[in-house]
Amino acid sequence: MALDPTLLSILACPQDKGPLLLVDDELLYNPRLRRAYPIEDGIPVLLVDEARDVAEDEHLALLARAESAPQQ
Repeated sequence: MALDPTLLSILACPQDKGPLLLVDDELLYNPRLRRAYPIEDGIPVLLVDEARDVAEDEHLALLARAESAPQQ
């Protein structure tokens, strides 16, 4: 289930209030803090305690995946 583009445009990181990148409809990513927020059953889980830290190699891979995704 894809996230609605309008919803995606208003979602923000709960930690720094900045924009998030959608990665393959499976997570929302904050590249500034290197934090990944899961999407469960099409619903973004934007809770700081549910986010996970991302290492350098995964950070680069997530950025590449987000940039290669078709824009809606």
